[in-house]
Amino acid sequence: MKFNFNKENLVRYFCFSVVLAYLLVGVAFPLVELVIKSLYNVSTAEAANGVLSNEESFVGIKNFIDYVSDESLFGSLINSIKIALTTTVLVLFISFWTAYALQRTQMKWKSFFRVVFMLPMFAPTMFYGLALVYLFGRQGVFTTGFFGAIPGFDIELYGPIGITISEMFYIFPPTLIILIVSFGNIDRRLYEAADALGSSKIKTFFSVTLPGVKYGLMSAFFAGFTLVFTDFGAPKVVGGNYNVMAVDIYKRVVGQQDFYMGATISIILLIPALLSFFADRVVQRKQTAGLSAKSKPFVPKVKPQRDWLFFGISSIVVVAIISLISIGFYASIVKMWPYDFSLNFSNYFFEDTAGSRGLSPFYNSLRLALYTALFGTILSFISAYLVTKSREMELFKKSISVLSLIPLALPGLVIGFSYIFFFNRPTIFGVTNPFSSIYGTMAILVLSNMIHFYTVSFMTAKTALQQLDNEFDSVSESMGIPFWTTFRRVTVPVCLPAIIEIFMYYFASSMATVSAVIFLYSPKTIPATVSIINMDDAGDQAPALAMCILIIVTNIVIKIISEVVLKKLKQRRAVH
Repeated sequence: MKFNFNKENLVRYFCFSVVLAYLLVGVAFPLVELVIKSLYNVSTAEAANGVLSNEESFVGIKNFIDYVSDESLFGSLINSIKIALTTTVLVLFISFWTAYALQRTQMKWKSFFRVVFMLPMFAPTMFYGLALVYLFGRQGVFTTGFFGAIPGFDIELYGPIGITISEMFYIFPPTLIILIVSFGNIDRRLYEAADALGSSKIKTFFSVTLPGVKYGLMSAFFAGFTLVFTDFGAPKVVGGNYNVMAVDIYKRVVGQQDFYMGATISIILLIPALLSFFADRVVQRKQTAGLSAKSKPFVPKVKPQRDWLFFGISSIVVVAIISLISIGFYASIVKMWPYDFSLNFSNYFFEDTAGSRGLSPFYNSLRLALYTALFGTILSFISAYLVTKSREMELFKKSISVLSLIPLALPGLVIGFSYIFFFNRPTIFGVTNPFSSIYGTMAILVLSNMIHFYTVSFMTAKTALQQLDNEFDSVSESMGIPFWTTFRRVTVPVCLPAIIEIFMYYFASSMATVSAVIFLYSPKTIPATVSIINMDDAGDQAPALAMCILIIVTNIVIKIISEVVLKKLKQRRAVH
């Protein structure tokens, strides 16, 4: 690497170094520590004075062999794969036809449907399970037949059925978004050619539509599979005695204090996620290669029978989503289900609940989400800018690009658990660990969330920056204007819509996540999602739902504010 020590390059080197250090500390070092811990275990040794002591000893792959040999633990791996496959296939079928309805029909109320379809993104995954308990649990509306009004039925919610239904709501929005984009990328001229050749509608569907979205279907499958396979919230609430890997990690660490087997399970949990990630990257490259700059968007014609059919299909999905959210809100304001249905908001004061912390966990989550959104947006945008707009420093650019993709393949539980080992370690190679001071503070929660949601934000910023004409930088350079002046006066204002979207993504995700922070909080920093888990464990399901509703409402309010700001920005640009 050739160093040119002028003022601008020194600033670039400094910025590159800060971003690289951030990714090394947040991603690489904790992962290395996790892998090392999975190769160790505790052995009991007798000292000279006869006192027994526990010492850490290297055991190689013995932990992995023990895992495969343990029928219960290995069974949880099989269960996780079964649940992930079943859920993803079911959701792909639903999201395919709802995306088709939005992109290939002229049905009414499209905007309404789009809004409702995205609502599950604003809720923590525990919410779906908790709401289902009030619909299909032992005292649920349908289980009791509307409390004896009609014959009831039991779907055996606690187990694979409950987990599958909960996860279906969880992964529906992201898979739908992927398929909507895929449908939008199909060239209209292909349909015109099919019509000119006299192809039937069914033949056109199988020869044009399906091939056109095949990469989107594969990408949606890998994304959905990974999300379900690594999710912790829903299985924790409605899993019952049906073990899955994410819950096994939690039980091993919190219940049995077996950190070494926890590290082993984390590495095993990481393998399918990594395989899905790399397969998805291959699919996306092929999809990008298949796109043409001359492609024309498809504009569907009005066909009443088809439009009303898909209106009905979309309405079923909307009813399911609204019903789940409505029963969750209703149960949160009922005094004592199912004995006293008088309405009040006492559950929202969180008195006499697990820990009796009142609203402090919610305020902690607000702080956590705001800090994560602020610092995460700044770092992800700056790192994308350095990678996209820097002409030299290839080693820095490649290192940051590689490290920036890794978090997308990391389950939140793996991130949180690896942070235990790295940030709680007092020394590193005999030197005092300078990062151990943030362990148990709000800072480590913020860092874990910034890393957890970093890749999507980085890619969003990178896409926005690549669409920005490079002439801005060339002209600034020829006029002797420092790059940071161009960055402040041109780049940031032009990319402000993308920056707001990144901020919103960080905020909403941080409010709703539990997996990355479940191992890292302290009594003073307990977030709302962890308090939901604690309340559910203590049987305080109505207050747990109340906390979920607070998170949902907060995310919706922030989303509305961001949409208003984005609209005003577009109007201002249209005027100028």
